[in-house]
Amino acid sequence: MLMRTDPFRELDRLTQQLLNTTGTWSRPSPMPMDAYREGEEYVIALDLPGVAKDAIDIDVERNMLTVKAERRPVPRADDVQMELSERPLGVFSRQLVLADTLDTERIQADYDAGVLTLRIPIAERAKPRKVSIGGGSAHREISG
Repeated sequence: MLMRTDPFRELDRLTQQLLNTTGTWSRPSPMPMDAYREGEEYVIALDLPGVAKDAIDIDVERNMLTVKAERRPVPRADDVQMELSERPLGVFSRQLVLADTLDTERIQADYDAGVLTLRIPIAERAKPRKVSIGGGSAHREISG
């Protein structure tokens, strides 16, 4: 149901991890995702720990779903000296091309415990349906 906009990004990431070409393991994506079908809807779950609900923006234009999130720095006192900072800050974005079989007009979004869950119903036109077979062809007699 999903198509990635950059098919080589995942391959590059896996190659770097397997060959360890950077000298260190690369960081995971700041917006890891699971996508699966559950009954009559498609579910996308994105990890956004430390992101406030009001800092998440979800847009759909045609079949392009864009999720933007901003992880803002935590206010600290002036006398705090940072020793280690591994949590990325800033604006993160993820774009997904949705299949035509999904109803993008009825997307539902929930945010709980740092996980954004999008539920996208399968479009009615994409669901299997029965086709009835009509009776035999009607014959009319033509008089001459």
